Amino acid sequence: MKIVVAGKGGAGKTTVSGTLARALARDGRAVVAVDADVNPMLGVTLGLGIDETEDLAAIRQALMHDEVEHVDTVEEMLASFGTDAPDGVRVVVASRMDRPDSGCGCCGVTPDRLLKELESGERTILGDLEAGVGVLSRMEPGSVDVVLVVTNPTVKSIEVARLAIETAAARDSRIVVVANRVQDDDDLATIRDALGDRHEIVAIPEDPVIALADREGRAPLDVDAAAPGVRALVALGERLATAAA
Repeated sequence: MKIVVAGKGGAGKTTVSGTLARALARDGRAVVAVDADVNPMLGVTLGLGIDETEDLAAIRQALMHDEVEHVDTVEEMLASFGTDAPDGVRVVVASRMDRPDSGCGCCGVTPDRLLKELESGERTILGDLEAGVGVLSRMEPGSVDVVLVVTNPTVKSIEVARLAIETAAARDSRIVVVANRVQDDDDLATIRDALGDRHEIVAIPEDPVIALADREGRAPLDVDAAAPGVRALVALGERLATAAA
């Protein structure tokens, strides 16, 4: 199963991605988490901490300057440049390089190509995309099974979500709208009224534990796995796993 997480910057994509990745891993799945954001912070939400997360991002720059040995395939890239996060999630950074046409097996990899070429098979590939729909728009139809569109109950966030839904629909992907930071029924109604009811909508409540985890640079699951927002994300992971079974 291949899952990508899209939406406006600041909507909570990385929190959703990291928590889902660990929830799926705890469910017994082999999970590869691909940080495809230009500001790669997925490692923090996975529980690696800021220093190791920054080290992951630095590998890509080291490749550009020939400071580390290059590899030929995306699987070698995952093995050489990835790292193991808590619960056994394998995470790799796929930030865009300045020489995409170099012909090098790792320097020439863009996020959309990496997500396409990593085979899912018995494992789950989960990509935390950059803000907007750039990477999603470059993905080929059928290359991803599920697109999670994260939105807050604000005009700007909903508009980006609308574009992401249109882009995902053109790629024959299952679409799940993740209504994030929902405080009440009015917030959920705002999102539902704007985006319609053609697609699944999963509400993630506003949760001070998630805000605390962001402030402290920790994984929400490690701060309080029983918090309402965290439990809602874990339940979404279970739902996706059941559908893929």
